[in-house]
Amino acid sequence: MSTLEKISESFERPHDAATTETDVSALQLENAESDSHLVVLEPEDNPQNMSLFRRWLTVLIISSASLCVACASSIAAFTEQGAAQTFHVSREVSVLGISMFVAGLGTGPLLVGPLSEMYGRNAVYQTSYASFFVFTFPVVFAPDIAVFLVFRFITGFCGSAFLSVAGGSVSDMFPNSTVASPMAVYTISPFIGPVAGPLIAGYILHNLYWEWTYRVQLCWIFAEFLILVIFVPETYVPVILKKKAKRLRESTGDPKFYAPLDRQEGTLTSAILVSCYRPFQLLLFDRMALLLDSWNALLLGILYLAFQAYPIIFEDIHGFNMQSTGLTFIGIGLGNISALATQPFWNRGSAKYNGDPPPEMRLIMGQVGAILVPLGLFWLAFTTYPQVHWIAPVIASVPFGAGVYFVFTSTFTYLVTAYRPIAASAMASNSALRSAFAAAFPLFAGAMYNRLGTVGATALLAGLTTIMAPLPFVFYRIGARLRKNSRFAAH
Repeated sequence: MSTLEKISESFERPHDAATTETDVSALQLENAESDSHLVVLEPEDNPQNMSLFRRWLTVLIISSASLCVACASSIAAFTEQGAAQTFHVSREVSVLGISMFVAGLGTGPLLVGPLSEMYGRNAVYQTSYASFFVFTFPVVFAPDIAVFLVFRFITGFCGSAFLSVAGGSVSDMFPNSTVASPMAVYTISPFIGPVAGPLIAGYILHNLYWEWTYRVQLCWIFAEFLILVIFVPETYVPVILKKKAKRLRESTGDPKFYAPLDRQEGTLTSAILVSCYRPFQLLLFDRMALLLDSWNALLLGILYLAFQAYPIIFEDIHGFNMQSTGLTFIGIGLGNISALATQPFWNRGSAKYNGDPPPEMRLIMGQVGAILVPLGLFWLAFTTYPQVHWIAPVIASVPFGAGVYFVFTSTFTYLVTAYRPIAASAMASNSALRSAFAAAFPLFAGAMYNRLGTVGATALLAGLTTIMAPLPFVFYRIGARLRKNSRFAAH
């Protein structure tokens, strides 16, 4: 096989950010001696050799940008009444403000994934956030409900890079042996964000009118954009090499210098088409991926349904105002943060395998989450009676929040490692199904709670999560065998 054929084969498939640098380095070692014009990765070019401070600063900035996007998805939950009055529509129509944004989050990764592999992380981040900022203006100053909803979808689409590509940046900067902690910090941001949305919106709406929630967010987006431009470096190795080759051609006047990405076969259009169909191919033909993605989708749907359920529980039953109702989401946030604090414990478990445990080991954390989620939901269900003090359902949401974090962190890590050759598609399939559920659940939340009551509706959700709870235990035992028989998974 020729050098160019090997390069093409390496870069035609969807890239796993965690292994990109390994693949590139191996290819370079094989070909650098025979081709003096092939640009290689020097130690000073390697993003993993940046200072620890700069790498962690980049992780925190990317995580805060992701938190801002996730917060934008849920902030609309508390603006529904104001939007309905301003645009003269029903409350059910205004709920679409959440659903349209989340639908954009689900479809965006199908496009931004291939773009990041061709133009780099930074180009996608900066373009994405600049578009996110610009297209939020029509949301703030929408003349009617149609403009409001259309641009909610567009802003969700623009912000989706930080719920898909950003994880790759974290993996670019840290080796497998130390990536767990920074990845945990990044992973929690999309779940703290939806919790922070009601907190922020509740405070603003208690003092100002509903449009100010989006105006405050507009300022936040602009600040995040400036920080991204100033402090976040490019971390995707193929693009770093491509830029280095361009500099060498310009400085030496020799047009023969090239990077592997310069010789990549195929077009951006073909990459986008593959990105669109392969995630659904995985869902249709791989039962393990389908079941884990369905489990994640159900949990995220329940999380977004809570934005409709909590006002019913705390405003209608306990007489809270909007600001106080926003504060009740602190329970879920505390659960997320307490679960994140246990990360050193899970890191010690991975150390037994020299930092490279089998994929099934990642599901042990999911087993804990599988127990905590239904436990928290059943607890929440049976403490929503009017005679029960309001603090009880808030406390019940703590194990639910912790369980959600454990489930998503374990599943994300498992998918990336178990489906390593097509990790980008594995995460895209998960994102698409999760977003579909998260967009749909808020639409029927009001009708379900009105029909079944707070106890019956929440207990129904707890029952569904109980049915899904055995999944991490089953896949922990038979996952290796299923991967061996799968045409998608790494063996």
